[in-house]
Amino acid sequence: MVATLNRWLPLLAALALAALPAVLSPYLQDLVLRVMVLAVFALSLELLVGTTGLVSLGHAAFYGIGAYATVKLSPEFEAGNLLLLLPAAMAAAGVYAAAVGALSLRTKGVYFIMVTLAFAQMAYFVVHDTKAGGGTDGIYLNLRPVLALGGQTLINLDDKRSMYGLALGALVATYALLALLRRSRFGHALAGIRVNEQRMRAAGFSTTLYKWAAFVLAGMLAGLAGFLVAAKDGFVNPEMLSWHESGAVLLVIILGGLGHLRGAVIGAIGFVLLKEALSTPALVGHVLAERWQLTLGLAVMACVALMPKGLIGLARRKESGS
Repeated sequence: MVATLNRWLPLLAALALAALPAVLSPYLQDLVLRVMVLAVFALSLELLVGTTGLVSLGHAAFYGIGAYATVKLSPEFEAGNLLLLLPAAMAAAGVYAAAVGALSLRTKGVYFIMVTLAFAQMAYFVVHDTKAGGGTDGIYLNLRPVLALGGQTLINLDDKRSMYGLALGALVATYALLALLRRSRFGHALAGIRVNEQRMRAAGFSTTLYKWAAFVLAGMLAGLAGFLVAAKDGFVNPEMLSWHESGAVLLVIILGGLGHLRGAVIGAIGFVLLKEALSTPALVGHVLAERWQLTLGLAVMACVALMPKGLIGLARRKESGS
């Protein structure tokens, strides 16, 4: 019974998320929307870190490039076409990921971490120090994308429910894609590379090509999250590409539990709720709320120390105990 419920849990969760806008206040609906966007971003990094064993500190570059591509490619005085902007954002992030992966995958371990960080900082300073990227002020998206066919607007992301539906669709599609990938020969090869790359190479696998393909796919999914956040906020800024953002999403998947797709989603829920609670003066007082970054860091450190397998490990321990 528990195993059956466990198997259907993602579908039940997706149905529950689809029904939530009917009962949630606008504030809570926006909170769930933030969780879903962060979950897509976290799932993209989970493919690299949890599945392939490639710890990257530059993943926010692809997220930011997807967001900037959305704004820069949108017409100034009319709404952009969703069917063009979304693939373009993912493609822009994928092209940069292909170039970064081709160079950084020549290194391993701490050197790989430093090279990915260096490429992300390069992208950060390009948008931070040039007029094309809007400098430190960032760029506003004047009109959010729409999907129109035959003169009829089917989806307008200015409408909060449409934005919510698109984010939910993106989360479900990303989760399903990665779940299928993990069961495929490609996914088994990535898992083998994480455990023992030398043995996989001896077995005849072109490990560098497999890792590069995973790196590009992860970059494109991060670009998808970037498109969602640009469409949601209507604004992009260089901080989206910073190493702080890369560190934050790495914390999300560690908090949720490395090596599990559900862990990335649970980590996104835990991270957003922690951040929201610790920055709310009514809950923690003005003094602590003004220093929420400090308390958030301490809270995440405590969670990691007390739950080395993340929140999903805690849930499984309770399940086995019962």
